[in-house]
Amino acid sequence: MKAAIYYNQALAGYLEKTEQGYTYRYNDVYLQSPNPPISFSFPKSPTVFESPTLFPFFSGLLSEGINKEIQCKGLKLDENDDFGRLLRTAGTETIGAITVKNV
Repeated sequence: MKAAIYYNQALAGYLEKTEQGYTYRYNDVYLQSPNPPISFSFPKSPTVFESPTLFPFFSGLLSEGINKEIQCKGLKLDENDDFGRLLRTAGTETIGAITVKNV
C-alpha cells in the first residue's frame, strides 16, 4: 500500500507500507523546491526513511478516543489499522499543511 504525502498541495513524497514496516521518501521535485521539510523528523534528503511501525509523525495525524471510534465505525475500519485509517481520513480531515492521498 502506498500513499502520496502533500505539503500545502505540493507533492512532498511517498509513504509506503511494506512487509518489513514503513518507508517514507521525498519526491525529487519537492527536494529541489524551496518548500520546507514536512517535519523535523523528516529532514529534506534523498534518504529513504524506514521504520518497523508507522512513523509517529503520521500517527499524529490520526484521531484518537471517541473520534477514532466514530471514524472507524462510520467508515467500517479496523481500529488497529493505522495506515488504513490514515489513507481514509487524512486526505480531508487534517489540521495543518499535510494531507495524505491513496496512490
